[in-house]
Formats: sequence, C-alpha cells, structure tokens
Amino acid sequence: MTTTNPPPLTVVQPGEGATGGLGSIGVDFKLWGRDTGGDVSVVEHPFPVGALVPPHLHTREDEYSIVTEGEIGFRSGDREVVLGPGGYITKPRGEMHTMWNASDVPARMIEIISPAGFENFFRELSELLAAGPPEPEQVPTLAARYGLQFGEPDWLPDVISRYGLTPPPR
Repeated sequence: MTTTNPPPLTVVQPGEGATGGLGSIGVDFKLWGRDTGGDVSVVEHPFPVGALVPPHLHTREDEYSIVTEGEIGFRSGDREVVLGPGGYITKPRGEMHTMWNASDVPARMIEIISPAGFENFFRELSELLAAGPPEPEQVPTLAARYGLQFGEPDWLPDVISRYGLTPPPR
C-alpha cells in the first residue's frame, strides 16, 4: 500500500495576509501561487471612493472577481456592469478592462487569478510605490515582465465623467 502526504493546508484568518498599495486601490494578499501549486492566487482589493484602475489587459491569466462590499463597476471590451455584494464577473485575458468604485462609500472585491503568478506583479508594484514616486519607465517595464498592457480606450472619459472618478496618471 502506497501512502502519500496530503497537500499542504494554508489557513489565512480574517485580517491576515500582507497588504500594500497599488496607487488607486489597495491589495491584501490571501493565497499565493506557492499555496496552490501555481493553479490560482487570491487577493482582495479595497476601492476607496473615486478609485479607478487604469485600463489594461492580461496576456497570461484570467481574472474572476467577487464584490464583497459597496458597488464596483466593470468594463471589459464593450460590456459594462455595476455589481454589488455577492456579484461575480469574469475578465478574460486579452480583453481591455477596468474597474472602479461606483458608489460614494468604500468598496471591496476578491480577485481570483488563474494561473497564479500575477500576484507577484502586485507585490512588486506595491514595493515600488512604497519606495516613493517611480521613475517614468519603471511601471511599464514591470508591467511588460508580467505580460500586462495598459491602454487608453475611447470609452474611458465617459466612465470617468459618469462616476466622478479620479483619472489614472499619465
């Protein structure tokens, strides 16, 4: 009879895990790729009032979001929706998307990233921003290492105007 060891058990209690800032939103690290055999990673993002994530697309991973507090707007390609607590959305790789706080109270969402690895972009960006204003090429260079591409879609000014958002830095 062959016995195998069970996979490691990772427990993250409420309020535990490293935290950081990504500019317009925060990040709370919950499950890393090393915890899941590289299958998925899980982070939480707090969204202050007026927060807008710069439009971007992923070339290596898909994202699945679950709103847990407040209301968060999502735009992916030509589709737009605002979700409240308990709302789920998929954001497929290769499609330009953005998210924003769609209300006048703080919001929060859980982000499941598959495959894992992109959580390390969040870690590196958080560390870079914590050290002070980055040099102009540091963020694009970091993004390129993770297959992340930023964009300025023609629909962005309308979203900013309708929700009173803080425009992303140029």
